[in-house]
Amino acid sequence: MTGPVLAVDQGTSGTKALVICPERGVIGTGFAAVRPRHLPGGLVETDPEELYGSVLVAGRRALAEAGEPVTALGLANQGETVLAWDPGTGRPLTAAIGWQDRRAETVCAELAEHTEELRALTGLPLDPYFAAPKMAWIRRHLTRDGVVTTTDAWLVHRLTGAYVTDAATAGRTQLLDLDRVQWSPRALDLYGLSAERLPEIVDNARLVGTTDTFGQHNLPLTGLAVDQQAALLAQRITAPGGAKCTYGTGAFLLAHTGDTPRHGTSGLVSCVAWRLAGQTDYCLDGQVYTAASAVRWLTDLGVISGAGDLDRVGGTVPDAGGVTFVPALAGLAAPWWRGDLRGSLTGLGLDTGPGHLVRALCEGLAAQVVELAEAAETDLGAPLTALRVDGGLTRSSLLMQTQADLLQRPVEVSTLPDATALGVGALAHLGTDPVDFLPDGEPSAVYEPRISAAEAADRLGVFRAAVGKLLEGAPV
Repeated sequence: MTGPVLAVDQGTSGTKALVICPERGVIGTGFAAVRPRHLPGGLVETDPEELYGSVLVAGRRALAEAGEPVTALGLANQGETVLAWDPGTGRPLTAAIGWQDRRAETVCAELAEHTEELRALTGLPLDPYFAAPKMAWIRRHLTRDGVVTTTDAWLVHRLTGAYVTDAATAGRTQLLDLDRVQWSPRALDLYGLSAERLPEIVDNARLVGTTDTFGQHNLPLTGLAVDQQAALLAQRITAPGGAKCTYGTGAFLLAHTGDTPRHGTSGLVSCVAWRLAGQTDYCLDGQVYTAASAVRWLTDLGVISGAGDLDRVGGTVPDAGGVTFVPALAGLAAPWWRGDLRGSLTGLGLDTGPGHLVRALCEGLAAQVVELAEAAETDLGAPLTALRVDGGLTRSSLLMQTQADLLQRPVEVSTLPDATALGVGALAHLGTDPVDFLPDGEPSAVYEPRISAAEAADRLGVFRAAVGKLLEGAPV
């Protein structure tokens, strides 16, 4: 009988940990909150020690609840969050600069003439969202000491002493040669990072090292992944044609593209899905910067008391009442790549109530995901038959029904909202045993469209017009 594994998902607003058993499912859970600091000028940063502490707390809580040892550990990470740190002591030298942070816009502006070269080489557009601009910014403005990496390399080093990053996370830096899955000397040179000591790029399922930090002696770390690719695996999307969307702090749609990268023109990102036994799979990736963070914004304004209020408050009215919300509260990501834009809320009247705002938010989020899905279809050259979804906001039937309505496709909700942890748990298991570890993948709910294609097109047209006004009115 295969033993359980500990799967840890270190995310933006907290760390989730699951103890997963192949026969019994999830037998232990743990969570520890993380509090990013949102500062003026689009700055977002976190205390690295808080990130590391949350990994330990969540993991130990899950193990305590399970009450039995595990055979392996898997660790998922945020992807584009970076810091400088001392490889001798493990001590952080800077704050962890978050994936939503925009301070590296100056670095991107200086490299504007190399936009297409970098996209062709790495699969990524030139944007402060990715790791390399932030790494270069740290070197120019904060410190030349130590190493500068994504957070996974630091966490793994603290846990095991190894200095590695997985192929999928490396693909989020804009320093990876996408075709060769090796660090790109040209990209490093463009960013002024040629002298950096970068971590070794490893497969997503293999023995990296062992750790005693969770109270179990010599626990092997055998699974590593960036969060969204782990969720793609958990949704069993392992061949071209399928797509998933995770609704977390942001919303992230990924579509599998097979064993060669797709360098499309739709505005989506081409990146590594995973590398297993030396074989690389690729995917298309589209981002909505604010999903749960937009819900939290409404909560902070007092419109709702939390995400659990979406259905109750939104259910008090039949529609958005003419209100259109473009929730670009941290800018627009794919397919527009205009992180400098601000959101818009239009069509307000004296009769506008909280329910209208909630419905407008749900429509705005869903409409952005539709844009990503249609872009994926363009690059794949074939329609998506359905959308598999996971993440905390999938608990909102209002949001999920709105998504199905605007997408005009079935929306299949994952049985386990914590798909990222499930995926990295599967990788951890795969790193010790080649037997399939994933459940059968049957959805917990399926939302079918309830409106006509014509009505969906009308609603999307209103949203796209609002986005168009932002694009026309924003400085270029």
